[in-house]
Amino acid sequence: MTQKTRTNVYIEEQLKDEAKAFLKQYGISLSNGINLLLQQMIQKKKLPLPENIEVIQPGEEDYKLIEDTKGEETISLDAFMKL
Repeated sequence: MTQKTRTNVYIEEQLKDEAKAFLKQYGISLSNGINLLLQQMIQKKKLPLPENIEVIQPGEEDYKLIEDTKGEETISLDAFMKL
């Protein structure tokens, strides 16, 4: 059996609750669901996103914009759409 380690991940509370409820239908814990997601990403060597999503490379303008905003206060898309 492989050794496991504890990791803290910050996610929105509603997202966590919905994910737990969804995974519970399949008899899977949130921890095991996250492990499944990570294993699939590593095995397939890609994110579970639509195929038309482009990878942003360091040095590209969009990458710099993302890096420049790290650490700043952000809001969710839903909150933004309500503005």
